[in-house]
Amino acid sequence: MKHALALILLVGACVPAAAEKWDLSTMTCQQFISSDKPTITVILSWLDGYYKDDDAPPVIDTDRFVANAGKLGEYCAANPQLGLITAADHLFDD
Repeated sequence: MKHALALILLVGACVPAAAEKWDLSTMTCQQFISSDKPTITVILSWLDGYYKDDDAPPVIDTDRFVANAGKLGEYCAANPQLGLITAADHLFDD
């Protein structure tokens, strides 16, 4: 629950990240939830766009974004060894 709350609070604290590359296909849930706030925010934003329908309008639903961030935080906290994309697929892939 602590991790989920932390992720929700991070949504409003987006700070430009330093130039890095993150291979989300190899990142575990533990690595994700252990990342710094700017990194988590960037990854959550990317995931939000990735899991939208191809023909979805370019709209950011902040209520849904925060809810999904909380779901992912809780799921990853309960399944730290699971791959991040596997977790996201489980939660958000329609």
